[in-house]
Amino acid sequence: MITRLTPLFAAALVLLGSGTAHASSAEPVPEVMAALGDSVSAGFNACGWYVSCTSRSWSAGDNAEVTSHYLRLAGLSRSITGHNRNFAVPGSTSADLMGQVKQAITAKATYVTILIGAQDACKPAEKDMTPVRVYRQRLDAALAELRAGVPGIRVFFASIPDLRRLWQVGKSNALARTFWTLGRICPTMLASPSSGKPADVARRARVRARVMDYNHEAAEACATLGPACRTDGGAVFAYPFTLDQVSKWDYFHPNAQGQRVLAQLTFKNGFEWIDVL
Repeated sequence: MITRLTPLFAAALVLLGSGTAHASSAEPVPEVMAALGDSVSAGFNACGWYVSCTSRSWSAGDNAEVTSHYLRLAGLSRSITGHNRNFAVPGSTSADLMGQVKQAITAKATYVTILIGAQDACKPAEKDMTPVRVYRQRLDAALAELRAGVPGIRVFFASIPDLRRLWQVGKSNALARTFWTLGRICPTMLASPSSGKPADVARRARVRARVMDYNHEAAEACATLGPACRTDGGAVFAYPFTLDQVSKWDYFHPNAQGQRVLAQLTFKNGFEWIDVL
């Protein structure tokens, strides 16, 4: 049992210790920021039926209900006003991150947020999940591109939410089970949601472990940038979200309330900013 727990304990130490300590001095508010990632950062289903609602994005959104990173930064400095870019695309996996990075470089973003990996785990079958080694390689390549393309860039990594938590809070809800089944939403975790068979319990545990591995690798990749990168210390993964915070159109994506929680959890664990103009 000890040997099984040791890797998870080590992962927790990396999440808590890598890229999360604040620098001794605050960073200047960026003039351009960009959101990179998948449907969560795109605000999918946060304001309409199966559409991206970028205004509700926890990262670059401009809706006051969410109080995104962008709005919090705009409250510190007018220099960033109107310069919020969202390159996140629903369905994106780590394989798509490089393309988004290049868009951020073209936009001259000096601050980017990254939340990517849920779709690497949410596959039709476990065998289709992105190998941890490949996930890490893609993150390392993306960060290297960012650092080369925008010297002095600041990067924030949000941890991937706990997909098993979603199953736990939704498995007793008939509508949630129906959406998950008919929509084939994240089958690796949410298939046969009512089943308590040992095989299904073990499957969910393995998918959760894969997400934890992704978060561990993201934290380590972030640490290679030193003070230029921060993580949320695993705050998003650990947060005990409820069905009130997910869209009632799919019982999977965060609604506006859920996006607000993401903004709060991540911003307070990120950089300290100051207006130097």
